[in-house]
Amino acid sequence: MIIAALMFVFGAWVVQQMAQLPSLTWIVCASLSALIIFIMQAYPGFFRYFQRPKFLKIGLFSIAAFLFGVCWASSFAVWRMSDELPHAWEQKTIAIEGVVASLPEATERGERFRFDVEKVLTKDAIVPRHISLNQYRANQYGSHKESEEDSAQLSQFHAGERWLLSVRLKRPHSTINPHGFDFESWALSENIRATGSIKSKAGMKKLDNFVWRPNYVIQHLRENTQQRIARVLADKPYSGVIQALVMGEDSQISVDDWQVFLRTGTTHLMSISGLHITMLSGLAFGLMSFFWRRMPKLATRVPTRKAAVLAGAMTALAYALIAGFSVPTQRTFYMLMVFAIALWSGRQLVITQVLALALWIVVLLDPWAVNAPGFWLSFGAVAMLSYALSGRIDQAHWLKTALQTQWAVTIGMLPLLLIMFNQTSIISPIANAFAIPLISFVVTPLALLGSFFNIDWLLQLSHKALELCMFVLNWLNQLPMAIWQQHSPPTWTLFPALFGVLWILLPRGFPMRWLGLIGFLPMLLIVPVRPALGDMKVTVLDVGQGLSVVVQTAKHNLLYDAGPKFNAQSDAGSRIIVPFLRGEGVSRLDGFIVSHDDIDHSGGMSSILTLMPVTWLASSMPADADIPAAQKKMQCFAGQAWAWDGVHFEVLHPDFESYDDATLKDNYRSCVLKVTSQSGSVLITGDIEKDAERDLLSLDPDALKSDVIIVPHHGSKTSSTPGFIEAVSPSISIFTPGYLNRYKHPRPEVIERYQAANSLLYRSDYNGAIEMRFINHSQINHSQVNQDEITQSKIHLLSWRDQYKRYWQSTF
Repeated sequence: MIIAALMFVFGAWVVQQMAQLPSLTWIVCASLSALIIFIMQAYPGFFRYFQRPKFLKIGLFSIAAFLFGVCWASSFAVWRMSDELPHAWEQKTIAIEGVVASLPEATERGERFRFDVEKVLTKDAIVPRHISLNQYRANQYGSHKESEEDSAQLSQFHAGERWLLSVRLKRPHSTINPHGFDFESWALSENIRATGSIKSKAGMKKLDNFVWRPNYVIQHLRENTQQRIARVLADKPYSGVIQALVMGEDSQISVDDWQVFLRTGTTHLMSISGLHITMLSGLAFGLMSFFWRRMPKLATRVPTRKAAVLAGAMTALAYALIAGFSVPTQRTFYMLMVFAIALWSGRQLVITQVLALALWIVVLLDPWAVNAPGFWLSFGAVAMLSYALSGRIDQAHWLKTALQTQWAVTIGMLPLLLIMFNQTSIISPIANAFAIPLISFVVTPLALLGSFFNIDWLLQLSHKALELCMFVLNWLNQLPMAIWQQHSPPTWTLFPALFGVLWILLPRGFPMRWLGLIGFLPMLLIVPVRPALGDMKVTVLDVGQGLSVVVQTAKHNLLYDAGPKFNAQSDAGSRIIVPFLRGEGVSRLDGFIVSHDDIDHSGGMSSILTLMPVTWLASSMPADADIPAAQKKMQCFAGQAWAWDGVHFEVLHPDFESYDDATLKDNYRSCVLKVTSQSGSVLITGDIEKDAERDLLSLDPDALKSDVIIVPHHGSKTSSTPGFIEAVSPSISIFTPGYLNRYKHPRPEVIERYQAANSLLYRSDYNGAIEMRFINHSQINHSQVNQDEITQSKIHLLSWRDQYKRYWQSTF
C-alpha cells in the first residue's frame, strides 16, 4: 500500500511538471493498462509465475499505480481547464447573473470576492463557472480618502446574495520569474478560472437576499463572525490576526507583523493551519474522553475511544468549515479523517500505512496539492516526527518529548525550507516552543468561544494573550541572527540533505550521527554561477506594469528600478525582486538606481532598502523625497560613469541643470543608463519620452548605439521616435508592460517601428522574466561548457515563461 500510494502521488506530481497535458488517446490507453494490472492483482494465482523474483510483482503494481496517478491528475486537469475564458472575451463588458460565493475581502482600493456564475446574459459570451471579482471605489484614481459614499458602496455585497452584474474579465495571468510565485498555478488549484472587475456604471441589481445552499450558509456565518470580531476589537493592533486564527482570513494582517512571523518561523501559526486543527481536534478528543469514561451507561454502549474520536473528527470538520474549507484546510482534514477512521475501526495500522493512505486520499481529491509547499511541509513534518520518535519502549518525560519533537521538526524541515523559500528561522525552535501552546491552547480557543457565543470579554482576553505572544516574538525578532538566508540550491541537493537528516535523527546510541551534516554541504556550497570578468548577466524581471532590471558582473550587483507598488501591503520589491536576488545568492546591492518618481518604477524601493543592504542609491527623485536609509544617496545625471569587473556603466541622461527646472515632468528626468561589456551593451531608458529622446540625439547619437534596449515607457506612443530607434539600432528590444494593462502598452505603431528596424521583440507579459548572458566567447573554456550552449551570438537570451513552461499557462 505504501509503495502504491507513493507512486500514485509521483504520477500526479509528474503531470504538474508537464508543458502539455497527455492526449486523450494516451490517457485512455494508460488507464486501461493500469486497470488490467489491478484486475490481475485481484487474482493472486496469476502472479504465481512472478513469485520468484518477487520484485516483478511489486514492479508491475508500482507501474500501475504511477499510470493511475498520471491519468487521474491529467483527467482532472483536462476537465478544469475546459472551463476557461476565451481570449476573445477578455476585457469586454459581459452581463452575468450569479451568487457571491465567499466572504468579501477588504482591499486598499475596494473589496474582492469569489463569484459563482449561474447565467451569462450577453449573447454568445463564454464565462467560466467560478471567477474572482473586484469592486473598486469610485475615487480609486483620484483622492485616496474614503468617503461615506464609498463605504456604503463597498458594503452592499454579502456572501450568499444573488446579483446581476456587468463585468470585465481576463484569464488568470501570473508574473513569471525565477524563484517567484506562480499565480496561475494557484488560481487553477483554487478553481478560479477568470479574474476581473465590476462595472458599476453599467448597472448592478440584487436579485435575491440569500441563496440557501450549504456553502453559502457557511460563508454567510463566516462574514457575520468577521464583522463581530472587527467590531469588538476595533482599533486593536492584532484584530487581523484574531480574524485569521478564527476564520482563516489573513488579509488584514499588517506587513510588519508578517515580517515578524516570517523571521521567527511562526507564519504557520497565524492562520488556520494543520497545527491548529490538529490541536483543537486533540483537545476535543481529550475532553470527551475525560467526561465519557465517567458516565458508565454511555461508556458501555459506545467505547470511550470511539466517542472521543468522533468528537475530535466533528471538531476538525467544524473548524475546517469556519475556515471556508480552503484547499490547505481540506488537506489537513482529510489526513485527520484517515487517522480517525483507523482508530475507530480498531485496526492495527502502523503510522507509515496511515500516512500513506492519507497522502493518497489528499492527492486523489486534489491533484494540485503537490504544487503547494504546505502539502510537502505538513506531510514531511508528520513523517519526520514518526521517524524520530518511533521505536521507543519507555515512556519519556513530557518535557523531553517536547524537546525531541521540536528538534526533529527543526532539523527535518530544514532542507525543504531552503529549497522552497531560500531561508529558515534560526530562532524558530524557541519562538515555536513559546508560541505554539499559547496560540493553540489559549488564544485560538478563547477567540472561537468569544466569536460564536457572543462573549465580548473572551475576545478581549484572547487579544490580551496574543499581545503577550507578540511582545515575545518582537523581542526575538530583534536578535541579530534571527534568520538564515541563502541562494536557491539546486533541486538535486535535497536528496543528500534528506539522507543527512535521517542520519542525524537516528535513535540515540548510533555512533557518529554528526556525519549527517555532510549531506547539507552540497545545498550550502553549490552557488549560482556568476559572470566571468568582462562578462555580465542582465535580467529584466516580470513585475507587471513597471520595470526592474538586475545587472550582475563577476563581483558586483546593480538594480535598476524597483517595480510597482500593488497595494499598501504588497509591492514588487518584497514579492518579486528581493526573492529573486536572494535566490541568486545576492546578499548586497552595490548600486541601486531609481529612474524617477513613478509608482510603477519606485513602488518597491522602500521594501528593497529595508530588506537588502545597499551601498549607494542614485535617482532623479527630488532632494527632499522621503527615501529610506542607504549608505550614500545622490542624484543621477549625465556624465556619471564607473567600471566594475571589466564592465562599463555610464549615465546618459538627465543633465544636472535639469533639476533646476521645476516645470519638467518626472518622465523627462528618468535616469538613462548604458551598460557595456566585452560582448555587448544594454540601454536602459526608464520612462523617457520624445523630448528626452530628442535631447539625447542632439548631444551624442553615437553613444546610444546598443545591442539591447529596454524600450522607453513600456512602448507608449509618446516615446520611441524613429530617429531614436535608428540611433540605438538594437538587435533585441524588450517591452515591459502589464498584461492587458489599462494604458494599452505597447502601442501597435511602436511595435511596428522596432520590427522595421529588424529587431527581435520580447515582452515581459508574454515571455516572463528575460535573462541575458553576455559572454566573451574567446574566454570560454570549451572543455567545461556544453557545446549546445555556445552559439554564434554573444548574447544568450532566455525567456523564463519558455523555460518554466507548464500546461496551465496562457498561450499568446
